[in-house]
Amino acid sequence: MAHKAFAGLVLVVAAALLATGCGTTNNVSNTSPSGTGAAASADFGTQICGQAGATKPGYPPPFARLPGGASSLSGAGSTFVAPMMSYWTKVYSQSSGVQVAYQSIGSGGAVAQILAGTVDFGVSDTGLSPADQARARGPILQIPLLLGAVVPAYHLSGLPSGLKFTGDLLGRIYAGKIKKWDDQALTALNPGMKLPDEPIAVVHRSDGSGTTDIWTDFLTKESPTWVSALGGPSRSTGKTVAWPTGIGGKGNEGVSGQVNQTEGALGFLELQYALAQNSTYGQVRNKAGNFIQPCVATVARAVNGVTFPADLNTSLTDGSDPDAYPISGTTYALLYRSQTDPAKAAALANFLGWVLSAGQDLTAALNYAPLGKDLQRLAVGQLEQLTVRGQPLIR
Repeated sequence: MAHKAFAGLVLVVAAALLATGCGTTNNVSNTSPSGTGAAASADFGTQICGQAGATKPGYPPPFARLPGGASSLSGAGSTFVAPMMSYWTKVYSQSSGVQVAYQSIGSGGAVAQILAGTVDFGVSDTGLSPADQARARGPILQIPLLLGAVVPAYHLSGLPSGLKFTGDLLGRIYAGKIKKWDDQALTALNPGMKLPDEPIAVVHRSDGSGTTDIWTDFLTKESPTWVSALGGPSRSTGKTVAWPTGIGGKGNEGVSGQVNQTEGALGFLELQYALAQNSTYGQVRNKAGNFIQPCVATVARAVNGVTFPADLNTSLTDGSDPDAYPISGTTYALLYRSQTDPAKAAALANFLGWVLSAGQDLTAALNYAPLGKDLQRLAVGQLEQLTVRGQPLIR
């Protein structure tokens, strides 16, 4: 239910969008709301990306602001969502006075730190495995925060964004089976594009990464060559895999740097990083056979037709909507359901309640998609499970 107590936070959103710069997230380059990146080829994209959409859902505050909250919080994890965390934490600090420090260390680091209890919350682009849950000191809530895209980014002098890729083709490249840009498999998909006679410099993540998990989950679904090269589906997807070829970069930042500095490079990046660095990137064929441009509208469609389990941990790649971008995912806040510090618990609930309401209106400014109304409602339901010393926190 909506309450007036959050009204002050909502009112500052419009003003904050006009502010220059973003928050103080560590290891993140300039993440101010940006333009559209490198120039695209004439046929790049689907018709829906240029249309106005419901990018500001206007969700009401889910509960009254809890009193007695701590003045600071610490979080760590996903580089995929780091630009948005930087923006969210800046706006939230200006409106609430609460400082939320976030370290961009990768989803693998998020899991390690929340299990160790060294942060108040983690952020991961993939849900916890049963093994991770078994190692925790108690049940961990997994709360979706937004939707985003992982894109194939490349560096080919003179060529714009818009090259076409399929999941099978990307899997064969990452398995080391397709080695040159003018391979027949690539030229057949891209008639009229003069692909160079030069090697493909494959770039991948060197750290434990939710972005990797989303990317390899898609390759596993679409590319038998990739699955075979990795030794089966149990080894071909995850936050870390045994890459058959290529060079590594730490975080989305490291991959972006490698791609932009290396002629002939192909890597995978969260969409905002590609746009912020003016990288060229491709469109990908989805399950319906359509080549889809990654954008807020096509990422938002990734949840259409998805049935979420009780813990909300599920894959969003290869969605059934014919206009869905196929390499899409969500990012989860990870926090212990049973909290011991009332002040920290109240601060966590207030911050995440704001993210799930007013914060959703900010996502499209950085090329993420807000949660759809059904998933937002489920996310709020997860947050409402928080307890302090055995008693419900949100009443």
